[in-house]
Amino acid sequence: MFRSADDFLASLEGVPQPDTNAMDLARARQGELTKPPGSLGRLEDLAIWLAGWQGTARPTIETVDVVVFAGNHGVTARGVSPYPSSVTAQMVANFKAGGAAINAICTAFGHRLKVIPLALEHPTGDVVDGPAMTEAQCLAAINAGAEAISDDTDVLILGEMGIGNTTIAAALAAATFGGGGGDWAGPGTGLDDDGVRHKVSVIDRALTRHVSECRDPFSMLQSLGGRELAAIAGAVARARTRRLPVMLDGFIATAAAATLTRANADALGHCLAGHVSAEPGHKRLLDRLDLTPLMDQGMRLGEGTGAALAVTILKAAAATHSNMATFAEAGVSDRED
Repeated sequence: MFRSADDFLASLEGVPQPDTNAMDLARARQGELTKPPGSLGRLEDLAIWLAGWQGTARPTIETVDVVVFAGNHGVTARGVSPYPSSVTAQMVANFKAGGAAINAICTAFGHRLKVIPLALEHPTGDVVDGPAMTEAQCLAAINAGAEAISDDTDVLILGEMGIGNTTIAAALAAATFGGGGGDWAGPGTGLDDDGVRHKVSVIDRALTRHVSECRDPFSMLQSLGGRELAAIAGAVARARTRRLPVMLDGFIATAAAATLTRANADALGHCLAGHVSAEPGHKRLLDRLDLTPLMDQGMRLGEGTGAALAVTILKAAAATHSNMATFAEAGVSDRED
């Protein structure tokens, strides 16, 4: 999909915009539906937003794809997670066997699920000692994300699995928006206070080594990222070129996507925040991106679970907008002038 780092960065310039005519028509339709104006609250705004990206006044959502990328991280050798890196491959097996939370949610709502392990036998480099990936490795991971998008997808959800990846996400958030490990790190999969302090120290050391090299999304992902985070960034970038709506999941997926804003402040205009994670850095990240989450259920699992649940709200927005009768169609009297 992307021939080089420069090709990837060029794709973030002059990105497609929503169809404003479709949005105007959708906005007008909202005023004709059999309900008091504004009575469906944010559902009305979501329907108009979706109309813009689908290019139709009556948007629909038939196919939701959840793509979960998995990667391993060299930084786990520094004790930043209470779980060993071998858990990543074990969880991938669990996904493929249908035994994870994301499987249950996808089955409940009819979402399609794809799981893509990315060179689990070759963890990324320890970011304290050197770059996470070579340029070729980073480009391959970005392209794995771009190539994972199906032609018939209506909404894309990107999940992840990778022991140690909250450390990597915090480092990327700091490189994107400033601050240190203490501003972005949290307990992840269950660190105690001492564990979080150690994690902060590791992140700060990685930032000291690499922050001067983090000039753009590609160099950030290559220096501090992970394969699954680079894949998410690649998928989000590719989705924008196709004007495909994306529902962001938690802290890790959002941190990966946020790197794109270093090249274009509008790079995530086609994205919604599915939920706000209990991982403390996520709310700070959403605030910096000016994204209002659709829900807050105290979730912090990853795997795309929060977004896979939140997309049902977007489906409801499309359904009420496109399927409700107008006052004229229903023979119901509108408000008097």
